[in-house]
Amino acid sequence: MGAPRERLKVAEFCQEMRISRSTFYEWRAKGTAPRCRKLPNGELRIDRTDIERWYESLGEAA
Repeated sequence: MGAPRERLKVAEFCQEMRISRSTFYEWRAKGTAPRCRKLPNGELRIDRTDIERWYESLGEAA
């Protein structure tokens, strides 16, 4: 069995990315946020691996 995955709460992701929660939810509505998993209690978690993949997919700014 591998090491447990690091899962961030939305607030932790927003703090790390230095964005507001409203920005995060705008990104989700547009389909541009990293993949999230919904827990049975309705809270969202974001796997560190999904964040890294998402960040890499952004590419370079022109």
